[in-house]
Amino acid sequence: MVTLFQIFDRQDARDSIASRVAGWMQRPRRNTLARSRDNIHRHYDLGNDFYALWLGETMAYTCAYYPSAQATLEQAQIAKMEHVCRKLRLGAADSVVEAGCGWGSLALHMAARYGAKVRAFNISKEQIDFARRRAREQGLEGRVEFIEDDYRNISGSYDVFVSVGMLEHVGREHYPELGRVVQRALTAEGRGLIHSIGRNRPELLHPWIERRIFPGAYAPSLGEMMQIFEPSNLSVLDVENIRLHYARTLRHWLERYEAAIDSVRAMFSDESFVRMWRMYLAGSIAGFETGTLQLFQVLFAKQENNAIPLTREFMYPR
Repeated sequence: MVTLFQIFDRQDARDSIASRVAGWMQRPRRNTLARSRDNIHRHYDLGNDFYALWLGETMAYTCAYYPSAQATLEQAQIAKMEHVCRKLRLGAADSVVEAGCGWGSLALHMAARYGAKVRAFNISKEQIDFARRRAREQGLEGRVEFIEDDYRNISGSYDVFVSVGMLEHVGREHYPELGRVVQRALTAEGRGLIHSIGRNRPELLHPWIERRIFPGAYAPSLGEMMQIFEPSNLSVLDVENIRLHYARTLRHWLERYEAAIDSVRAMFSDESFVRMWRMYLAGSIAGFETGTLQLFQVLFAKQENNAIPLTREFMYPR
């Protein structure tokens, strides 16, 4: 049987041996302030029109949450946003800072559905422009501010810190720094949530993925994620693994990608690009279904915060 990695390696065979060795030695690419912008640009600035072909109405490019097997992609993405907001006990009086906001769907949901005031950071110009336009169209400019800047430059004080799908681009060596950003940003009764692709144990992404799709990316183990929280005395309250939800999300994305394949070809005029992205989506499904990849949601609070529920019933009260 041909494995997924053998398929990846056949694609890699087109590269020179010297290039492949250099890729192995340097991966993952370091996410310095300057390099992070370049890494993000190579993936997320391929064009909003391309992602709109297969992400659906919400333009959410992270794991959805399926309340039932029959849920549509749009229903599951909205349910994911609700799931996050419920865990954070979000309210109208809350100020929120979001690190890595994508096309703005969660920030807009928090403002529109809960009345929260949100500052959302992202270094992808394409995504920020799209999010600002959506905020204007929905009349939410007064409640949501989209900022084209790095998470390391977050300033101010907030009730809630949230990051969905950004940690993969931070880099292990920057986890303590992220923790310090969270520590200084949260109020004494602040709480936060980080949602990230992960691993059961420390392991690099396959070099084909890191080089061709996600430069600078790394999926951490839970133990590695603790380097965000432990040095900054942040208390972990709850951990949930929803990897099978991501497999289902990716199946929906792949179906829509295949349905739009002629449009993809017309956009990029590159058959290798079409195959590459098909391989990435299909391979990711296999990763989550076999347990090679995990999807962690970690809920946390400031150490001194005792204003926390005694049980989990607050998430979905009867």
